[in-house]
Amino acid sequence: MPREILQDKDGLNQRYFRKRALYLAHLAHHLAQDPLFGSVCFSYTNGCHLKPSLLLRPHGKDERLVTVRLHPCPPPDFFRLCRLLPSKNNVRSAWYRGHSPPGDGSSEPPTPHYNTWILQDTALESHVQLLSTVLGSALGLKDGVALLKVWLRQRELDKGLGGFSGFLVSMLVAFLVSTRKIHTTMSGYQVLRSVLQFLADFHRTFPVVFLDSSGHLNLCADVTASTYHQVQHEARLSMMLLDSKAEDGFQLLLMTPKPMIRAFDHILHLCPLSRLQAACHRLKLWPELQDNGGDYVSAALGPLTTLLEQGLGSRLQLLAHSRPPVSEWAISQDPPKHRESGTLTLGLLLRPEGLASVLELGPEADQPEATDFRQFWGSRSELRRFQDGAIREAVVWEAVSMFQKRLIPHQVVTHLLAIHADIPDTCVHYMGGLLDALIQGLKETSSTGEEALAAAVRCYDDLSRLLWGLEGLPLTVSAVQGAHPVLRYTEVFPPTPVWPAYSFHEQLRERASLLPRPDKPCPAYVEPMTVVCHLEGSGQWPQEAEAIRRVRAAFQLRLAELLTQQHGLQCRATATHTDVLKDGFVFRIRVAYQREPQILKEMRSPEGMISLRDTPASFRLEKDTRHLPLLTSALHGLQQQHPAFSGVARLAKRWVRAQLLGEGFTDESLDLVAAALFLHPEPFTPPSSPQVGFLRFLFLVSTFDWKNNPLIVNLNSELTVEEQVEIRSGFLGTRAQLPVMVIITPQDRKSSIWTQDGPSPQILQQLVLLAAEALPVLEKQLMDPRGPGDIRTVFRPPLDMYDVLIRLSPRHIPRHRQAVDSPAASFCRGLLSEPGSSSLMPVLGYDPPQLYLAQLRKAFGELALFFYDQHGGEVIGVLWNPTSFRPQHFKASNTKGHMVVSQSGESVIVPNIEAILEDFAILGEGLVQTVEARSERWTV
Repeated sequence: MPREILQDKDGLNQRYFRKRALYLAHLAHHLAQDPLFGSVCFSYTNGCHLKPSLLLRPHGKDERLVTVRLHPCPPPDFFRLCRLLPSKNNVRSAWYRGHSPPGDGSSEPPTPHYNTWILQDTALESHVQLLSTVLGSALGLKDGVALLKVWLRQRELDKGLGGFSGFLVSMLVAFLVSTRKIHTTMSGYQVLRSVLQFLADFHRTFPVVFLDSSGHLNLCADVTASTYHQVQHEARLSMMLLDSKAEDGFQLLLMTPKPMIRAFDHILHLCPLSRLQAACHRLKLWPELQDNGGDYVSAALGPLTTLLEQGLGSRLQLLAHSRPPVSEWAISQDPPKHRESGTLTLGLLLRPEGLASVLELGPEADQPEATDFRQFWGSRSELRRFQDGAIREAVVWEAVSMFQKRLIPHQVVTHLLAIHADIPDTCVHYMGGLLDALIQGLKETSSTGEEALAAAVRCYDDLSRLLWGLEGLPLTVSAVQGAHPVLRYTEVFPPTPVWPAYSFHEQLRERASLLPRPDKPCPAYVEPMTVVCHLEGSGQWPQEAEAIRRVRAAFQLRLAELLTQQHGLQCRATATHTDVLKDGFVFRIRVAYQREPQILKEMRSPEGMISLRDTPASFRLEKDTRHLPLLTSALHGLQQQHPAFSGVARLAKRWVRAQLLGEGFTDESLDLVAAALFLHPEPFTPPSSPQVGFLRFLFLVSTFDWKNNPLIVNLNSELTVEEQVEIRSGFLGTRAQLPVMVIITPQDRKSSIWTQDGPSPQILQQLVLLAAEALPVLEKQLMDPRGPGDIRTVFRPPLDMYDVLIRLSPRHIPRHRQAVDSPAASFCRGLLSEPGSSSLMPVLGYDPPQLYLAQLRKAFGELALFFYDQHGGEVIGVLWNPTSFRPQHFKASNTKGHMVVSQSGESVIVPNIEAILEDFAILGEGLVQTVEARSERWTV
């Protein structure tokens, strides 16, 4: 800027900034008339509303490629540095507030931020020269700075006022070069690693103060404490990732985006921003407003984050904030106001170990700190006597279920903001547990999903103890293992205890009440929980497969007798299993003999030689009696370490099945994908809420290279780094023999047993596409400060892709209440609310849509694929097999579902679509409402 337009005292009362803006407007007026420029507009420098800059872009195709930013700055040495020290005041109270400071002898408040903004302009040219000198000829330093900028951008740390900008990290590299912590000969990777290491340990050196070479300008003056803590947190995570020597470490570090909605467990939006004006008044932030030129968002940000960090305490690991960058504006328009600059968004990274507590324990009543505690918590603080006899101040939050406990931070935030900052709860839009409603089960049940799962697991533990202590079995029980999703906390809708009868005298009446009625024709869906009961090896066992099956059948019958005689349990025995009703839960006990899979593998040659070879029967038995119990046990342990695992796995499976793709994926395969988010969370931390875990599930499914990489799920950390490298290196060599989706665990290092039967390449590709479409939609909903709208949108399946839609009658869908759009009324019978002294075994596994699907697949599996949501879906989607529509030569054995037509004088057969559609309706008579042929999608 020309020296002639500036005066000696322009540093006072925003004179310099107003002249700067006027000078920039003058330039804009002239440059806008130059045909060289296609676009001339204003923007704020790093979000500072007192410092606009001018953005120039050329005409034509290069407009989006090139942007020139003009930053006005004063002549060198124009301002005296002693007047711009952080302790000095350059915004007079009489000018800013319209009155002088109180006459109590207090001096004018310092304006450190205001002073820094002037100093930034005075030092701009010298900083550019410094960076040019240090980085000019060192390619490694340039590459390192570029990598660091990518690292910041992926984590959204470089946005707006208070962000950790690319300029800051460039100056940090220059500083580390000057202190010889970085050498000019280093590679870009070495520079990246050195800077991350420095940031991770930065707190040992000094707080957020980073002086330039002059010693007067704090380059980090605008960096908030929250942003600095976030930078440190990210640096520590990045160093751990680099130190782990993971093969995909570089990809995870620099190529994986970490938007706030995917990095933090809970998100909250404060809007409208004008409400922060009231917060400044309530918190008496007059000096901060004066210093920040009236920017009430910046003035209130620090005190608000400090308030929430204190209140959230041990529940909180990290609090971050995000302010959307102010958009550019045309030179003919007024600049945006603070209240028009969007929303202040806060991200909460929670500690799972602190979420279960409903109590904030304060000091004892006679301690001086008790007054401060009461002032901080206001009306929520109350005196309580504890078991040790102490009388303490305490705050108790309303939360019973784990779902409610995870949302205690919401109660904390709204309460503290209301009493300390005058921000009502209507201005706090909290995005924390919105998706939980999709897996909470029936509205009538008092317990939520996780509590129902825990109750079922406790009942299983009791049953295990009974089995261990049974007297009268010829052989000793050697192990009792769960083998059902309920027992690893991943069943989407946990079983509700069933009490289908009361006392003996009322059984006749209750039997009548369970009979179908015209308005409620089907019994409630009850699925038994599989338990594997291993019996000890003994010479008494036969050595032939058929004989072993008969002995097991005898044990199943004996087991039922003993459980009834010794413990009064209702049992029903078959040759393959024993169903047991205990405390309202139904368990299906399968007796197992450890050598049976090996005996099934034995093949005897004509010469009498015995060899071992896998057979479908041995594979299935080994999976059910060995691998499945081991997996259930490992995932049960994972749930104890990470309480959010259950919600994430259940949401993931609910979404996959809602897309009508559930048949293509086993329970176990989806559980393992969810487990990977906790065991290998890099570059994130393990999720502490189902919401963020589900978003990461969608991201993993949509971005993972399923064709060229196995998904390694290192349960219990049993695989070493070297073993994982060996698995990956051997993967491509055997790729052709492996399924399309490969999931490796320590117990299954080669074959991917949980995906052997699916998905097919087409189903996996469809899931990847749907996840890629759902993720941005859901993230946009959760980041919308006006509210998320209909959160169930991404769970509703796209039906336009199917050739035929078979619509079912809700009256015959026992799981109808589990639908994404849950109906108001249920059509099933058979669940009563209280136990009685005698109980009847309920109807097990009765699900007409699944029975109908089995018939369709058996009859028409070669002609079509059938898709259905087992959780209460009302529609079956049908896709014709394209190869089935090619004319075939007439054969008597191929006429099923076909008709004979003449083509070029030759008799050929083609599918008889009209007859097939009619058969769809006949097979499902009473269940099927309509068969909707979408003829525009296919022709014969």
